[in-house]
Amino acid sequence: MSDQHVTTDDSWVPDSCTLPTAERPLRLAEFDQFFRDAVRGSERLSAQHLRLQLDGAEQVEQTARDLATRESSCCSFFTFDIARPDVHSLTLDVRVPAAHIDVLDALAQRAVRVQR
Repeated sequence: MSDQHVTTDDSWVPDSCTLPTAERPLRLAEFDQFFRDAVRGSERLSAQHLRLQLDGAEQVEQTARDLATRESSCCSFFTFDIARPDVHSLTLDVRVPAAHIDVLDALAQRAVRVQR
């Protein structure tokens, strides 16, 4: 096991998630890879709002949009917004309603752990 190994335990995934249980480890692995490859920093703007600073490459934007679309389809409580403040920067804002702050907490913690 490497230092970058992050468990695929999905015990924090809410019951409202409609992604089939068998597919959850694969989605978590996709997010882990995305966090590792694309995330350059994170900022918790509020309990319900996380901002990820991303590598500004076009492929990163495509991957972020794809993951956000697929995640929104199974966990409809997520709101994802992708913005390009300038040609070299990209941000991914992730918002949740108050009832799902714990899910955003887990996602934020996962992003930080994977980056290390």
